Amino acid sequence: MGAASMDKRTIITGIGHYVPPRVVTNFDLEKLMDTSDEWIRQRSGIIERRHVELGVGSSDLAVEAARRAIADSGSRTSDIDLIIAATLSPDHYFPGIGVLVQAKLDLPPIGAIDVRNQCSGFIYALSIGDQYIRTGAYKKILLVAAEVQSTNLNYSDEGRDMAVLFGDGAGALILEPNEHNDGRGILSTHLFADGRHVTDLWMEKPGCLDKPAVTEEMVRTKKFFPRMDGKNVFKNASVKMPEAVRAALQHNGLTVEDVALLIPHQANDRISQMVAHNLKIPLEKVMRNISKYGNTTAASIPIALHEALQEGRIKPGDVVALTSFGSGYTWASALIRW
Repeated sequence: MGAASMDKRTIITGIGHYVPPRVVTNFDLEKLMDTSDEWIRQRSGIIERRHVELGVGSSDLAVEAARRAIADSGSRTSDIDLIIAATLSPDHYFPGIGVLVQAKLDLPPIGAIDVRNQCSGFIYALSIGDQYIRTGAYKKILLVAAEVQSTNLNYSDEGRDMAVLFGDGAGALILEPNEHNDGRGILSTHLFADGRHVTDLWMEKPGCLDKPAVTEEMVRTKKFFPRMDGKNVFKNASVKMPEAVRAALQHNGLTVEDVALLIPHQANDRISQMVAHNLKIPLEKVMRNISKYGNTTAASIPIALHEALQEGRIKPGDVVALTSFGSGYTWASALIRW
């Protein structure tokens, strides 16, 4: 939040998303591990997802989404004065993808911030951009959220629980101040974390605890693959995302009935349904597109937001609620009056 004047709320003036063209169906995964289309659908609601071709990084997906958002806003690329990039899957261990996006868009040496809050990364990044716009520090911010998960999943029976869930993709927004004082824009953002549950969902290695950072034992024990305690994640996500939405509604003096559309992080369709049930919000007011893309982590909410707009599910003046939950644990919410 912050103490800045409310007459300069942050509005989204452009939005775009990009997913790689290669479609990977549940039937394709049946050929790699002991799983089935029926099992994956029942467990997650996923039918297909997108995977990059070798050599395509999350920065490349981010740049494609960014170009679409910039065009949608009617802006010139040179007008952007800050980049905020959210991903858990950067092209390299370091640096993050923000500087790569800056270079690939041929931008001047503006600032580039990288956000590492996994599935909550987009809302965390949105909260940062909102503060900068409200305080007048920046006037036109490019926010990108991009993931390439497909290159580091364990496509064996041992790793199938996670390998079937994730896909690649990117979303991007242009954030600017609302100069018209008409009530539109980001109403508030709300961030939460509880680090006691780190090992429920994490990629343990590589890291700075080992010397060297990559060892033969690490490769042998496959500790570089992400791991998840699915039951604990499901249980906590189903509770924490509704709690975050209620915190946002209470902060703004609104009720669930005021929400025109809820866009939860697309982690699992069963979780989305549980969140809707917990909030007592009808499913027709919940955006659900995980069947097409799988879990695209930080990119899932901006992709879903863009598709909701394309489908005419958001109209001027509508209150849109965003909520996320992921590794850390971190969770978050945001309310936007469109």
